Amino acid sequence: MKYRKLGETGISVSEISFGTIPILKGNIPVLPNYYNLHDDAATEVMKHAYNLGCNLYDTAIVPEYGDAEIKLGKFSKIIGRENIIISDKARFFYGDEMYDAVLESCENLQTYPDIYFVHQVDTKNADVTFGKFGALDALADLKKQGIIKFVGIASHYYDILLRGAKDARVDVLQGSGNILERGMLDRIENERDLFLKKGFLVNKVYAAGILPRFFSEKVLTDGVLSYPISTALIGLGTISEVDAAMKNLSDDYNRPTFKDVLYKLEKNFIPIPCDRCQKCECIYGFEIHILLRQFNYYQLGKDYWALRKLDMSIADLRSKCEKCTVQSCMSGCEKNIDIPNEINKIKNLVDAFVRNSWI
Repeated sequence: MKYRKLGETGISVSEISFGTIPILKGNIPVLPNYYNLHDDAATEVMKHAYNLGCNLYDTAIVPEYGDAEIKLGKFSKIIGRENIIISDKARFFYGDEMYDAVLESCENLQTYPDIYFVHQVDTKNADVTFGKFGALDALADLKKQGIIKFVGIASHYYDILLRGAKDARVDVLQGSGNILERGMLDRIENERDLFLKKGFLVNKVYAAGILPRFFSEKVLTDGVLSYPISTALIGLGTISEVDAAMKNLSDDYNRPTFKDVLYKLEKNFIPIPCDRCQKCECIYGFEIHILLRQFNYYQLGKDYWALRKLDMSIADLRSKCEKCTVQSCMSGCEKNIDIPNEINKIKNLVDAFVRNSWI
């Protein structure tokens, strides 16, 4: 295991970090790799990762991650609190709610979190989060009090992460990306000097557990580690998964081209060539990149979950798309995707499979 600087925090983190979703026990069946582990089994998996050099463990407040936060707290006592870095998070955007959430996390962990993130910040809650008396102010106050060490912003949106990178209150960022959905990582690489000042955790390295069916774990982790990030955060639920993620890491961090990734996937289906750069702005506010992702996820094996997500807005989007004359989405698309045609294809897919499943 090798280590990288966590921005300007003064600490170093293992290149592969441990995501605790798979070790939870709780009623969260929609999560991928849901193992429902008891305490002893969860401890063994986390300990195995520690023995391979992992020093950063990421969790979230109960009940969002089931009891994973509690399990991690118990593990920190066993392994020695000073030997690991705990990354925690909560989905609260107002300052008073976030303040209470951190205190609750401390109680669940029976120790302090090193990093605490505002979880899943998006365009709807960003102004509250970054604004006066918002979640960031609360975390900055908790940092001054010594209750946490570092303040974080976690988001799936580039513009939010860019805003966090420019905010002096923010120490660490967490975003998503992999060798297929690399558009946001490419944009971060283009602003590497700015983003390197912040620690950066990348999640969704396996794309919700889909990509290891087509690429080795080494290819997936090397591809992400080729970007200017601090650590690849991977959800791990078994010792064999820990071995696959943390053994045989290379020094050269080869990154397959986007074309090569698509070529590999084309042996199973014809993917929409979207890398989720998030430049396909829609005048009606639809998040087109998410719909294109869900189509690919459906084809890659997340059929029921992906179709339900697609069904939420596809009919309204196609209706507006057919009438749109601006087509700002296509003018911003660097992959030259015929977005209206793809939207129509997705609508036909939903009609054929989701609607029929209700009959």
